[in-house]
Amino acid sequence: MSNRLTQIATRTGDDGTTGLGDGTRVPKDALRVQAMGDVDELNSGLGVLLAEPLPDDVRTLLVTIQHELFNLGGELSIPGYELLKPAAVLHLDQALEHYNAQLPRLKEFILPAGTRSAALAHVGRTVARRAERAVVALAAAEPVNTAPRQYLNRLSDLLFVLARVLNRANLDGLGGDDVYWRSERLAREGQ
Repeated sequence: MSNRLTQIATRTGDDGTTGLGDGTRVPKDALRVQAMGDVDELNSGLGVLLAEPLPDDVRTLLVTIQHELFNLGGELSIPGYELLKPAAVLHLDQALEHYNAQLPRLKEFILPAGTRSAALAHVGRTVARRAERAVVALAAAEPVNTAPRQYLNRLSDLLFVLARVLNRANLDGLGGDDVYWRSERLAREGQ
């Protein structure tokens, strides 16, 4: 990972292959490349979320997560290499515990809605789940460290919790609470 990009348009991928961090070339639709792409998309989505008004502590956490996701993508790009440390998973566990403790218990499913920042956190949550599935598929075909899968699993959970936190932060004046699913069953039962 010591090489830095000096040229973006290399044209070496015109044949449908891409280079990994160890110099090997693989098809652009390889499982490893798909997992790397999903992690990159997730990180880009968090960049959009960071363009929104956010509580300072959430902003700091998301910036740290972006760096950890870059490490995760780098690890995926070099088969057999470890960049994402187990401490990163522990950091997400601690953040989950901290933010979840501030929220009321859920009594019903919620919709991915509310404030723009909460909705963007929900989009990140779904992309994190897709990235997790891509890493699981890759791990079924090739050796992959456990931290990337665990990290993406925790991150999806954390983004769900942060969406709830961001709705309550109500920094754009459009939220204030979760947006609950209107269950037909509950409506029939008068709840």
